[in-house]
Amino acid sequence: MVGHVTRLFTLLLLRIVQLGSAIAVLSAVHSLINLKLLRKPVSEKVINEKISVLLPVLNEADRIAPTLQSLLNQKMVPNLEIIIRDDGSTDQTVSLIKHLIQNSPITVELIVDDQSAPEGWVSKSWSCYQMSKMAVGSVLVFTDADVKFAPTALAQSVATLRDAELDLISPYPKQVAISWSERLIQPLLQWSWLSFLPLRIAEKSKNPNLVASNGQFIVVDATKYRVSGGHSAYPDAVLDDIALLRAIKNNSGRGNVIDGTNLATTRMYRNVTELTNGYTKSLWSVTNNRFQSRLISIFFLLGYVLPPLAALSRLNPRIQRAGAVGYLAAVLSRLLIARRTKSAEFPDVMTHPISILGLVGLTELSWYRRVRKKLTWRGKKLP
Repeated sequence: MVGHVTRLFTLLLLRIVQLGSAIAVLSAVHSLINLKLLRKPVSEKVINEKISVLLPVLNEADRIAPTLQSLLNQKMVPNLEIIIRDDGSTDQTVSLIKHLIQNSPITVELIVDDQSAPEGWVSKSWSCYQMSKMAVGSVLVFTDADVKFAPTALAQSVATLRDAELDLISPYPKQVAISWSERLIQPLLQWSWLSFLPLRIAEKSKNPNLVASNGQFIVVDATKYRVSGGHSAYPDAVLDDIALLRAIKNNSGRGNVIDGTNLATTRMYRNVTELTNGYTKSLWSVTNNRFQSRLISIFFLLGYVLPPLAALSRLNPRIQRAGAVGYLAAVLSRLLIARRTKSAEFPDVMTHPISILGLVGLTELSWYRRVRKKLTWRGKKLP
C-alpha cells in the first residue's frame, strides 16, 4: 500500500514538473521567434517633420545632464523642439537645466509648476498631457530624465515609425544594471514581453491587452495621440506607457515595442531601495486584480522555480531530467535575450529562478502597499 502511494505521488510530481518545464520550453521557443520578429530601427536619414520632445522632471539634478545633453546633440532632425516640465523639484534640477540650455540652437522651453496634479491624475501623466498641449510637432517623443540618446536616435525612431506605418513605437533602451538587485530584476523586463507577447500579432491586433511599451522612450504620431485622448484617456494609470498604447489601440491605432538597444541607454534604479519602491508602485496594476496576479505568480513559480528545484532533488531520475530540461530552456532564453539587448550574460542568466522569486515577492509587496494605500513615488502619493 505504501509503495503504491509512493508511486502515485512520484508520478503526480513528475507530471507537475513536466508541466512546468513545458512552460519554460514553450516560452523559450516563443522568445526565439520574437527575437527574429522584433523590429530594428531603420538606418538614419534626415527627418524634416517637426518633432517635439516632452520631458517631465522631478528632482533629477543627479541624472538630467547626460539626458538633456544627448537630446541637444541630436543629428538629422533640423526641426526639433524640447519641452521640459518641472513638477516642483526641490534640488538643483531647474538651475542645472537653465545652464545646459543656455545658448542652445534648439528651441527649448522650460515650464516650472509646483502645483499638484488634479485629483485622479498621476503626476507624470498630468505633466505629459500638459506638455502635449503646448507641442507643435507632428511627432511627439516622450522620455524620462535618466535616458541617454545616441546622436541619431530621434531620426531613426521617427523614420521607423513612418516606414512601418505605425501610430506609436516604443524603442526599448538598453537597460544598465550594476548592483545585485538590478542584475536580478531588470533583465526580466525585456525577457517578459519577449517570452510571452506575440509581437507581430500584438502590432496588428486591436486588443488593448496585447501591448508592451516603455515610458522611457515613446514616439507617437501627434494627431493620433490627440484623437485617442493621449494621457487623458487613462489619467490615473500608474503604467502610463501601457495605458497610452491602449488608448491608441482603442482608437484603431497600431503600435508596438521595437529594439532600441543601440538608440538609448538608461539605468532605472541604482540600489535595492529605489528598485523596490519603483516596482511596488506599479506591479499591482499589471492585472489590477489580486487573484489574477497570484495566478500569474503561480504560473511563473511552476515554470521557472519548480524545474530547477526538481533537477537538484534526489527523488527520481525522471523528475530530475524533466526539471533540468525546463531550467536549461529558461537559461538559454535568458542568454539569447541578453545578447540581443546587450545585458549581462553569466552568471546572471543562471540565477533566473532567484530573479523570478524576487519578482513574485515584489508583486506581493506591491499589492500589500496598494491595499493599505501606501503607494508613493518621488514623494507624491499615487491615486
